[in-house]
Order: sequence, then C-alpha cells, then structure tokens
Amino acid sequence: MRKSTFQLLAPAAFAALLGTSVACAEELEIPVGEQGKETYIENIRGLKKDEVSARLGEPLGIQGPVGDPAITRWEYQDFYVYFEWDTVLHTVRKPQG
Repeated sequence: MRKSTFQLLAPAAFAALLGTSVACAEELEIPVGEQGKETYIENIRGLKKDEVSARLGEPLGIQGPVGDPAITRWEYQDFYVYFEWDTVLHTVRKPQG
C-alpha cells in the first residue's frame, strides 16, 4: 500500500515548525503630552553649597546631613542635589508621575 505525499511530508513539516521560533514586536505609542516633561539639570558637580544657591536659588527643602561622610540632599522642583560635606556629588531627576 502506497502512502500519499501529504502523509509523508506532514511529520517532517511539523518537526520543522517545532525547531523555529516566531518573534514579534509590539509597537508602543505614547502621546507627546503623556511622555513627561523634559527637565534640564545643569552640570554642577564639584560646586560648593553657596555656588549652587547662587545658580539655582534656595532649595525647597534640605535633608541631612546623614552619615560619615556627611551627605545632604537639597530638593528643587524637578530634581535633587546631593552633597558630600559641602561639595556636590550628584544631581538626580525626580520621578515623573
């Protein structure tokens, strides 16, 4: 008894499909108004506290100093400024949302 071509190829085709993977990507669109505002943070690393006050104004709040070396955080509207003793270490943008 002869087998049809379909009966012979079906197992081979199925085995080939198992060995392949299908990749798909989803396109994500976020309206411009919902992307969060762009915040420019001036490069102030290495400046002293009085220099930061002169450039950015007085902070909204101050936390610290804490630890050794003493770390202080100044809060501005869109970002934080971290000091080690009297010198700026980093500026960090506040989370949006």
